[in-house]
Amino acid sequence: MKKHTFNLKAKDCENRVWYLVDVKDKVLGRVSTRIARILIGKHKPTFTPHLLCGDAVIVINGNQLKITGNKMQDKIYKKYTGYPGGLKEISMEKLQLKKPEKALRLAVKGMLPRSKLGKLMLRNLKIYSDDKHPHVAQGPVRIDL
Repeated sequence: MKKHTFNLKAKDCENRVWYLVDVKDKVLGRVSTRIARILIGKHKPTFTPHLLCGDAVIVINGNQLKITGNKMQDKIYKKYTGYPGGLKEISMEKLQLKKPEKALRLAVKGMLPRSKLGKLMLRNLKIYSDDKHPHVAQGPVRIDL
């Protein structure tokens, strides 16, 4: 008897589950790896790397993440505008004061594929600074990371 390789089709992964994650007092790196795993779809037995089969994640209390070690002073986020002298740098401490949810978004973005598929996966991540969110109609499943 011949065994065939199973390939999932795009129409087979249309049903998306919404997960609700409370990150209050959770460590940034550990939470972001688990969120990236859900967005990619590796938690499912039908994982297919070339299709968008991951689920959506709603993060609440995004400004109450725990940052360990000396990252608040030592970690620097860099952005280049494309112009001479256009290298912009901001420390994690200033980023937490200005946009507290951005550190989590950048951590998860770094763990996703660097392709069009990775951009689509990042769209399924919704981060809110308090415990209220407008996605009640999706019926999110609350999980503890």
